[in-house]
Amino acid sequence: MKATFIAVCTLLVLLLAKTEVTMAVTCSPTQLSPCVSAITTSSPPSTLCCSKIKEQKPCLCQYLKNPNLKKFVSSPNAMKVASTCGTPFPKC
Repeated sequence: MKATFIAVCTLLVLLLAKTEVTMAVTCSPTQLSPCVSAITTSSPPSTLCCSKIKEQKPCLCQYLKNPNLKKFVSSPNAMKVASTCGTPFPKC
């Protein structure tokens, strides 16, 4: 259950990411694991968290379409983390 929560939080961060990617991105919600504490405790996101959000931006709309991930990716804390990282929530 804890692993699922971490995966969902990771996806939440991804949905909020903004970046331009010049090479193919592998969409994997687990890439957002550096953001779990920022999303769950409202602590400031780390540099690694912000870079992962930006990296996963192309995947965020895909994560929003997944009913198991949507509630985490679109949570207020996830949106706050994305905003703090300078990556506005995508319009899908």
